[in-house]
Amino acid sequence: MAALEVIALFGPTGVGKTEVAVAVARRLRVLGEDPVAISADALQVYSGLEILTGAADATHRAALEHRLLSFLPVDAGFSAGHYAELAHAEIDDALAAGRRPLVVGGTGLYLRAALTELSLRPPPAEGVRARWIAELQARGPAALHAVLAQRAPWAAAKIAPTDRQRIVRALELSDGGELEPPEGESQLWTAQTRRPTLLVGLTMERQALYARIDDRVDAMLVAGVRDEVRRAHAAGASGTARRALGFDELLVDDIETMKRRTRQYARRQLTWMRKLAGARVLDVTERSPDDAAGEVVRWWTAA
Repeated sequence: MAALEVIALFGPTGVGKTEVAVAVARRLRVLGEDPVAISADALQVYSGLEILTGAADATHRAALEHRLLSFLPVDAGFSAGHYAELAHAEIDDALAAGRRPLVVGGTGLYLRAALTELSLRPPPAEGVRARWIAELQARGPAALHAVLAQRAPWAAAKIAPTDRQRIVRALELSDGGELEPPEGESQLWTAQTRRPTLLVGLTMERQALYARIDDRVDAMLVAGVRDEVRRAHAAGASGTARRALGFDELLVDDIETMKRRTRQYARRQLTWMRKLAGARVLDVTERSPDDAAGEVVRWWTAA
């Protein structure tokens, strides 16, 4: 067994995580490894939203087996706690079978849930999330951020007024009496992991990343993402599924807002990456996926 049992790749949307993972897998096979990718993405769990969420396509899945992708119907709810149970089982089963887990994703909380033992909050009571999402759509994120600031100024200070997802989640916790000031070191930012892990954060020069994001949205449109979202909406997509970037914007054909919100989300992902203890940062601006993969595998073999 290698000194580091798990390889984890994290990075902002559009940076090329899937391509690098496939290239890492190719290089690992040369070393006699049997890699399997385990997704750490909050929205790629949904079947029927593959274009919108950027899930690995058939070509990538043929090159590298992916787990925890497209296994939930769009009308189902989901939580980080449920995901953690599934991810831990996938990682442990892979290692027991002599395989090499590659945890790949851009959802910071899900990455930490996969790699660590987090004490996760329970999902909100029935109807609470739907109520706050309706308030969000009616009043906008800034108004709800102001509500949060009145209830819990310390929590609001840590959340951007444009971060819809975190504002809604904080208000849900507040309704349930579970929004409490943190004490001591946050579990999210410790270097401790369940399994010895090489954690690699992929980054890219900001303007190059933004250009890739805009191109990616354009490619989604060509691939039929509008129809995909309309089908999910007609099928009764859950509040969780509707949090996918661009879902609401595509229903009203507001592509520029979709691009802008995606760029904003990429900035938040980069902020997460800077906080990840023990992460090796790899700038892929001028590197091919294979070149980046070579660096990842060199770090792993040298550990």
